[in-house]
Amino acid sequence: MGKKGIKLNRRQFLKASAATGVLAGTVGPIKLAQSSTNESGSADNKDIKFVRSTCSPNCTSSCGITAMVVDGQIKTLSPTDDYPEPEYGPRGCLRGLSFLNLIYGPDRLEKPLIRTGDRGKGEFREASWEEALDYCAEGLQKVADKYGPESIGASFQVGGTGFVQKGAWFALASQAGWNVLHAYDLNGDLPMFWPMTFGVQTEELEPLEWANSDYTAIFGSNVTVTRLMDSDFLINASENGMKLLVVDPSYTPTASKADQFLQIKPSSDAAMALGIARVIVDEGLYDSNFIKTFTDLPLLVRTDNGKRLQADDVSGLSSVSDSPAYRNTFVSYNGQLVSVNPEKLDLPSDVLLEAEQDVTLKDGSTVKTKTVFKLLKESLQTYTPEYVTQETGLDWDTVYRIAHEMAASKALHIVYGASNYQWYHGDLKGRALALIPVLTGNIGKSGAGISTYAGQYRVRFNIKDWWFPKEPKWTPWLYFLHGRTDNMVAPFPENGIKSLVFGWHNPFDQHNMSNKLRDMATEGELEFIVAMDFQRSTSCNWADVVFPAASWYEKLDLTATPLHPYVQLQQPAIEPFAQRKSELWIARELAKRLNPEFEQHYFPELSAYQAAEQATEVMLRATGRTTEDMTLEKLKKGPMRLKLNTPQHRQIPFYEEIQHKQPFPPISNPAPLKATAQFVKSGRIEFYKDEDTFIELGETLPVHKRPFEDSEYALNPSVEGKYKFVFITRNSLYRIHSTHSNNIWMNELQDHKPKVFLNPDDAKEKGIKDGDKVELYNDRGRVTAFASIDPGTGKNVATFVQGWWDRYLDNESYNTLTYPFIKPTHEIYFVPGIWAPNTCWNECLIDVRKVGEGK
Repeated sequence: MGKKGIKLNRRQFLKASAATGVLAGTVGPIKLAQSSTNESGSADNKDIKFVRSTCSPNCTSSCGITAMVVDGQIKTLSPTDDYPEPEYGPRGCLRGLSFLNLIYGPDRLEKPLIRTGDRGKGEFREASWEEALDYCAEGLQKVADKYGPESIGASFQVGGTGFVQKGAWFALASQAGWNVLHAYDLNGDLPMFWPMTFGVQTEELEPLEWANSDYTAIFGSNVTVTRLMDSDFLINASENGMKLLVVDPSYTPTASKADQFLQIKPSSDAAMALGIARVIVDEGLYDSNFIKTFTDLPLLVRTDNGKRLQADDVSGLSSVSDSPAYRNTFVSYNGQLVSVNPEKLDLPSDVLLEAEQDVTLKDGSTVKTKTVFKLLKESLQTYTPEYVTQETGLDWDTVYRIAHEMAASKALHIVYGASNYQWYHGDLKGRALALIPVLTGNIGKSGAGISTYAGQYRVRFNIKDWWFPKEPKWTPWLYFLHGRTDNMVAPFPENGIKSLVFGWHNPFDQHNMSNKLRDMATEGELEFIVAMDFQRSTSCNWADVVFPAASWYEKLDLTATPLHPYVQLQQPAIEPFAQRKSELWIARELAKRLNPEFEQHYFPELSAYQAAEQATEVMLRATGRTTEDMTLEKLKKGPMRLKLNTPQHRQIPFYEEIQHKQPFPPISNPAPLKATAQFVKSGRIEFYKDEDTFIELGETLPVHKRPFEDSEYALNPSVEGKYKFVFITRNSLYRIHSTHSNNIWMNELQDHKPKVFLNPDDAKEKGIKDGDKVELYNDRGRVTAFASIDPGTGKNVATFVQGWWDRYLDNESYNTLTYPFIKPTHEIYFVPGIWAPNTCWNECLIDVRKVGEGK
């Protein structure tokens, strides 16, 4: 078979998969013979090699994998154990080790395709690369000529899993003037409390640091599933004495490992967090020196307009003269009014946290002021025992005890999961939860802080030279689906998005909110669609041209992850067989057709592999101290840890800010500091936000707001009481989003059945039994699944295990049920993937019935 394409029917494929599974179970210490005997009795020499690469889906585990290659075919994939810190190895789950089923599966794309039938029908003809590239360039140029190049939207998923190949397409988009749709907010992975409170994109403790926590509280994160390869760190820490608390609407696999599980009402975590904060504040359990030094809690706020008091407005005070334009000089009080230098964390130790002061302004008028801390203390009085119990369903005595446990912790770690912040008021919940570690001084030290663990957001390198030969254009995905809003500050093309180019991405399943994407394609609003994938996903069937790409065992790439600070390579174990090509090669060929000058960026004198090597070197050299010892040749031998400026180079968020009193925020690459420092103009951790939108919405401080009142009920008041089930889409143990949706081993472990988990009382009321095929529906859409009756699922919750391609769902898209809500606080600033409207998948109401009923 060699390097030729392999086409198997289902029976042949299952037989081959089973044989591979036996070999996968025996590889390792066994010495492999390099010859075999044929039927005539003579020996055939085998070409056997082992190649170290990296498994690189959007899961953030970034596992080193060794491919055993025999005569040009990968026979097994095995975990490596070559990390300098042995605790990180071996790494590799059944999904990654069964990736052979995708490499050699029946859905692999072999040749370029051009659509011949209606969009979505999957009717194509095969084409040569020359024809397909020419056709693509012509189609894109027509859109650019008619509407402007900015009307071409480019969506490339999670750059951290492939800085070279994905960077090639970002470079093409920047040169051609297309609008890039950032993956982080598109996926709903952007926790907006981070930029609001800390001025950063996102931060998280690396798993090795979990052992240094003495108390970990997990709110809505299923770590043992979504961070499977590192969950042993959590379990071991718990077994060694760390207290583990899990708070969730449903009993999850992670909850089964906890010392205590609290079943909370959906999206009520802010009420619990603020109840805890009230206990800490009212009983003086906070770290006074910490919050005076590192937060905005001592700053004065004008009670007449809700704005923070600025030194330039106060009689006898002025701004710090050398302060950058993105900073403001605010005022605190210690018996006298004090100008607060935003570049130095050195307030006098006697500054007052709880103060109320009349202040004379330069115009001669007098205004009343209060410190942020005093305003917070007043606001927290809302969170009485009765109110917290009413909103959360939790017993107050339990909440009170937990408040004392957290306040006494020497290394408290809060984990705030994506399933919990992918709600309309997810930013408020995050701001409320962040109060707890900040009030208790559990930020910037080993084992402590707040983490979110979702998405491949972190840019570890200086990518400018490779990714952005020209200044890129960006627009948020939600405006593409929703349209313009009155509050938006992000740019959006005058004529809208008229063409979509996507890769590493299955948007017509995963991001088809309210069926808007498919409607745009069907109705012709999207005039030209380009897909690039290594297999024929649902979304390929909606494209006008499809490019067959290489898998991550067929190309060279540079990878990193936010979860642990190791840099690794994807290294080609095999050549791309059939007519598949690396994404860099495809980008370079398309660039040449769009504008010959564009091609020069891609080292046209080199092969695609050599060009990938050059791009890797460019990024490593440009990054500086953290990669100063790294070279391509060293990385070919194994993973290397980034040189972070922390003990043992560990990933400890805000270590430099706290231990060395550096102003907030640290850099969030690739954005310049001036772009993100404007979020926290005081140079401190901020809980008071005085931009007009926060004031108008009553969200200057963290507060609890009930779900659906500002979203579903505001959009359509008639749904209140009509749809009583919360539709939660959770990640699967058997897929990475929609990758592995067609993996035959993984599907056998699920009985080939998409499932929705329902509470037994809800199921009984609906006449639904375990295994029944049911319909989940609302006014926007529908999807079918098989009921799994689960006593751990919360009341009025329908938990659908997401990631299924629509061919497993009666050709329906489960995201037709969801809606692209945009919260105004997400529109105050726009920095791509850092402050932008975030998708709130779980802010969705539905009903459930057996298939065939109620029609």
